[in-house]
Parts: sequence; structure tokens; C-alpha cells
Amino acid sequence: MENTLQIRGRRQDKTWAHETWAHGTGASGHAGMLSGSAGTARRNRVLEDQLATLRREHDDLLRTMYEAAQVQRKLCGPRVLRRQPFEIASEIFPVRHLSGDFISVFELGPDLVFALGDIAGKGLSAGMWFTHVVGMVRLQIETLGNPAAALSAINRNLLLTHLELPLTTLLIGRLNLQTAEVTYCSAGHPPALVFRNDGHVESLCAGGPVLGVLAGACFANGQTTLRTGDTLLGYSDGIAECRNEKGAEFGTERLAAAAQASRGSNASGTLFSVLGAAEDFAGSRSREDDMAVIVVRRADD
Repeated sequence: MENTLQIRGRRQDKTWAHETWAHGTGASGHAGMLSGSAGTARRNRVLEDQLATLRREHDDLLRTMYEAAQVQRKLCGPRVLRRQPFEIASEIFPVRHLSGDFISVFELGPDLVFALGDIAGKGLSAGMWFTHVVGMVRLQIETLGNPAAALSAINRNLLLTHLELPLTTLLIGRLNLQTAEVTYCSAGHPPALVFRNDGHVESLCAGGPVLGVLAGACFANGQTTLRTGDTLLGYSDGIAECRNEKGAEFGTERLAAAAQASRGSNASGTLFSVLGAAEDFAGSRSREDDMAVIVVRRADD
């Protein structure tokens, strides 16, 4: 009897100890689960705060780039400028927020000066060079008067910076509002085209090499006269070289045909005729380069 009672007592003690251990372990596990949930929640809050910060920084960056693009657009001058009997229309179309292509139009005494340039590259890097080059165009043409001398001085100044300069092409023209004579010079830029009222097309090729490459580069002026109904078209290679889905280039022939199709239109009409033709040709293929166009038209009498 005593042995039986002792055995039963030991069994009860073991059962109690097992239950006590099990309850204790369960409490600890529950506490651990609560602790893990709290840790996960804290980590999630930290990640959410970091994500919100990144969003704010991203929004600030986009806003800054947008403001820089607006400044660039203003520095490029008016989209449309009229000085009887002449009208100048221009536009830049960056692939990204900022453009490596640029246009500058301003008055210089009795004349109008226009410049169309293409700084190699896209986006922020090319956009940062933009203000420097545009500033030099204004300074040098105002100081030296003629486009060839201005381009020679700009070329020297770029080389004196001793920096790794992006290749830059530039066309400068000076239009005498009284005589309708245009003195121009091109530094490696695609030749501007003059569409005569009689249907003839003239290519303006005088100039010199790309800027910032040769220290002793020589530049020469060319001259032409805009007669009644004539249109001068300047453009960047982003238009001529834009491609369609098959990889074919728009090219200067299609560009000229689009300009010819707008004969009789004002400067803005010719500009949008060319841009529309290029966009239609490209179709669904995304643009790969910045584009810039300037149109100078002498109105019909």
C-alpha cells in the first residue's frame, strides 16, 4: 500500500512539474511573439519614414529640374519674335528635362542675332554647359560684331578652360533688318537652308570646325539675302537623325520637303510643319536626341 501511494505521489509530482513547465514555456513563447511583432512594426515604421523621405527628395529634384528647364527656355529667348517684315519662330525639345540643344535670339543695334547650338550629351551635364556657351555668344558677338570672329573667340575661350569639353556645334547669324542681308558662320553645325519664294533651296555651308577641338581653327563668314517670301530654316541633327521603327533616318530631304510643303505659311507654320513631319515619321519610336528648330521668314509684301 505504501509503495502504491508513493508511486502515485511521484506521478502526480511529475504531472504537476510537466504542466508547470509547459505553462511557463507557453508564456515565454507568447511574450517572444509579442516582442517580435513589435520589432517588425518598428522596422516597418522606419522603412515607411525612409520611403517618405525619398519621395520628398525625389519631388524636390523633379521640381528643381523643372525650374531649371524653365530658366533654360527663357534664356533661349522668345518663341516668336516679329520685326517687320521679319518673323522668327524657334523651339527646343529636350529628350530629358534639360536640353543640350539651344537657341538664342536677341537684338543688336539695328540687327537681329540668332544662334543655334548643339552640345554633345543630354540632360543635366549638357544643360550646365548651355548657360556658359550662350553667355559667350552674346558677349563675343556684341564685342566683335561678326559671327566668324565671335566663333573664333568662343573656340579659344573653350580651350582655355582646360576641361574635358563636350563637342559643341554652333550656327550664328546676324540679320540686318534694313537690307535683309544675313551674315552667318557655322562651327560644324548642320547647314541652314534657305527656301526661296521661287522654290529654289540654298544651303548655308560657310564656317569652320566643331568648337573646342582645334586651337588654331579658322572660321569664315557667309552671306545671303532674304527676299520677299523667303524662309531660312536652321535645325539640330536631332531632327535629321531621328529614326522610325525600322531604323531609317528622317534625313534632310524629308526635312526640306516638309518645309517646302508649308510655303506661304508664317514662320510658326513652317516650324510646326517640320516638327510634325519628323514626329509622324518616327511613329512609336522614342526620340533619342534633343531637337531644336529656328525659322526666319520674310513676309510677303
